[in-house]
Amino acid sequence: MKIERLTESTRREHIVRSLRELIVSGAVPAGTRLTETELSAQLGVSRAPLREAIRELVSSGLLVSQPYKGLFVRGVSHRDLQELYSLRTTLEQMAFRECWEVRDAAALDDLDARHERLVESTVRGDDPVGTINLEMKLHSWCYELSGHRLLMDAWEHILPSLQFYFTLHQKAHARPGPRRDAHEVYVKLAKSDDLSAMLAHLEDHMRQGLKRTAQLLGTETEKIES
Repeated sequence: MKIERLTESTRREHIVRSLRELIVSGAVPAGTRLTETELSAQLGVSRAPLREAIRELVSSGLLVSQPYKGLFVRGVSHRDLQELYSLRTTLEQMAFRECWEVRDAAALDDLDARHERLVESTVRGDDPVGTINLEMKLHSWCYELSGHRLLMDAWEHILPSLQFYFTLHQKAHARPGPRRDAHEVYVKLAKSDDLSAMLAHLEDHMRQGLKRTAQLLGTETEKIES
């Protein structure tokens, strides 16, 4: 049996995946200070691929490197929330504009299936992280269907931050996922013939999501524009 040796690049990818899962799941709380020595020992990896992984996670925004202070799991700020939700609104509206004319029966069946899996996971309530991933999978539908590569790249870039905030949101709300009916209007409009209504719903859906998340996480809600 031949087993391929792990390259430095492969090691880095494994480290990135492991650290990302720890952060977005909430296992390593926001604001936690990390050190290369501790991470190297706990993950059982050498410092070189670890440094590369850390740079990637800093670039994606999950880790923050502060000069003379150290490396920290990103915290929660009002500005971060506003920027993330405003960008997400713009991206998702663009994704629906791009995919609207290419929706077919198979694509709509796929949307229904993603929604059903999300609802089933929410009802079971035994896998909060898995439920968040299914919610992200539901929202990925329009990006994937659009066929727009740069748009998909932008969505994938903000996914870790979205998963991170969704985890904090669910913990603050003490529930394993969104409400069972949270995406019924979203899915109904995504299958409709009214693109304008879909875009308007996205605007409202994201604005309400921002407000609820800010309130639950104790940020400065009075600065949120209604």
